[in-house]
Amino acid sequence: MQLQLISFVLIIWNCMDYTGCQSHSSSRHRQHKAMTGASSGCQQGGCLTCSDYNGCLSCKPRLFMHLERIGMKQIGVCMTSCPLGFYGTRSPERNTCTKCRSECDSCFNKNFCTRCRAGFYLHLGKCLDSCPVGMVHNDAQRECVPRCSAECELCVNSDTCTRCRPGLYQLNGSCYHICPDDYEPNDKLMECTSQVHCDVGEWSEWSPCSRSGRTCGFRRGQETRTRQVLQYPSPFGNPCPEISEVKDCLVKKKRCPGSLPTLYLGHMAQFQLYAFQTALLQFVQPEQACLPLRTVTVYSEDCHCGCSQDSGGSTHV
Repeated sequence: MQLQLISFVLIIWNCMDYTGCQSHSSSRHRQHKAMTGASSGCQQGGCLTCSDYNGCLSCKPRLFMHLERIGMKQIGVCMTSCPLGFYGTRSPERNTCTKCRSECDSCFNKNFCTRCRAGFYLHLGKCLDSCPVGMVHNDAQRECVPRCSAECELCVNSDTCTRCRPGLYQLNGSCYHICPDDYEPNDKLMECTSQVHCDVGEWSEWSPCSRSGRTCGFRRGQETRTRQVLQYPSPFGNPCPEISEVKDCLVKKKRCPGSLPTLYLGHMAQFQLYAFQTALLQFVQPEQACLPLRTVTVYSEDCHCGCSQDSGGSTHV
């Protein structure tokens, strides 16, 4: 019985000694890995030393050490800049990421927030639950902004409006019911925009005197000239002046090439009757094609059928 008890104690002692050796060996193995950087935790870039269990233990120069929580464990990560909600601090020993204040969504340092969490409003680097007197909170930007004038819906300060209330037009930070002189309302942008006035070029030369598209066969005609529009006006700008002009003109009357002579008769009916009689005689008695002597005033000197012309400019047929 005593011999069995002694054997049992020896077995327990050997087991305890073996466990201690295992634990000591494992600790020494982890320490060796941390110093040499041989563990899998150093696979992510930036680690100078690392551990299988705690990730990066130190970072390469200029990188920040950031502790990421995974369940109940924290893993060291080396980063070029700190994540949202943290700010970076540098020291000769190490660069670390430090968490912002609880009301800050992002910050420059522990005393200067750059954006606040929901329910707080930024004012001069502080996140406040209510804005100071004379200011109102902007829920979209989570900031305290100056109280705008009655006509303004959104403003940078009390004197500079960036968006007017419906029905008003914005110009240079102010709101208008009616745009000032030299400006006109733009209903699409709800802004006052500069008026654009019409601008025209120089007059062309006068065209040749003409009538119904012809330049001969008349005495009285018209000349025209034009100019080009260089800039068309905006809806409220000055309209364009006349871009074409017409004036009467006189020319020395001349016969158009290829046209028949112009006859000046006292009575057109008599001339038509005479022409009919002449044509009839030519058909019946060709040898007596000319009628008895008559006096017909013509513009041209052209004559037919044995014509003769007296000294007074009349033609005798």
